[in-house]
Amino acid sequence: MYNDVKLEKGMYSITGKSFTEVLSELDPDSEYKGTDLEQLDAFERQLKRFDIKVSGEGCDRVEKFFLSTESAVLFPEYVRRQIKDGMDEVSLLPYITAAQGKTDSYDYRPLTVTVSGTTAGVQQNGSVPTTTVALGASAAALTKFARKLSCSYESVRKQRLEAFGVILRGLGANISRAINTAAATAFSTASASTATTYDTSISYAALASFWASMSDYDMDVMLCSPAMMADILALTEMKYCVSDFMSSGRVVTPYGVTLIKCPSLDSDKVIGIDSKCAAEVIYGTDVIIDCDKLLSTQSEEVEASILCGVSVLTGGAVKMLKKAAAGGGAS
Repeated sequence: MYNDVKLEKGMYSITGKSFTEVLSELDPDSEYKGTDLEQLDAFERQLKRFDIKVSGEGCDRVEKFFLSTESAVLFPEYVRRQIKDGMDEVSLLPYITAAQGKTDSYDYRPLTVTVSGTTAGVQQNGSVPTTTVALGASAAALTKFARKLSCSYESVRKQRLEAFGVILRGLGANISRAINTAAATAFSTASASTATTYDTSISYAALASFWASMSDYDMDVMLCSPAMMADILALTEMKYCVSDFMSSGRVVTPYGVTLIKCPSLDSDKVIGIDSKCAAEVIYGTDVIIDCDKLLSTQSEEVEASILCGVSVLTGGAVKMLKKAAAGGGAS
């Protein structure tokens, strides 16, 4: 039972396993089927064991984790989960990537997909159209995205865990925003050479034409800067989308494309994506924090990091619409 598990700092150091996975092996979830604890995972059962409430009425203070040596072992996982929750709240990756993978290396060889040949039927002895999948010409380095929170134990020990969690989730959100920026850069680079243009200001007709220009794929997402998003929402035709936004929190055009705000994107650009096949995200690590520092009550900082990269799989599934250069005209 969860009350009998011996908690040790070394549980964070087992290669290939997270702290919760190690806990789950010692205290399997299957043992709680049909009980009041069925909805809790192994870590949450340990919080219950030490009566640590991390939110809501009766929320405890940070120092509650450090009332015993064993309960202190839970603190790094609490911090990691809060940071991960903050990352998930603002991450664009679920909406713009079709697959995710993992690697044990610091770089990876991205795949590229090239389609050739006619889409008509194949005549007798005729050439068969080909989809070619190949490794990229060179390895792409994964990027470490990290952020440090500077705070002494004395400054936070009396803070409610709910309030401290808000700070940690904010740290995670900042990490995810950096990853979003890297993804937007990858999409911009992949689509820059085939970009189409619009005149002085964005119009509904330009957006509809841009959507239709992705003939071989189904553009279902458009990334826009906040300024571009505001211009699009101000278009008369978009007034019919207000009810969708109020019900789902997402802006969907009348032709079914979801508009997603991306602050790092240039204000005069729109990136159109077929999210079902455009890109993949590769993770070199999960969210990592420095457990040794957190298990010392005199810790002066919390550092979190993740190693990942985004690559475009199918070039034709990503397109760019941008403002025409002065004197250039739309194309």
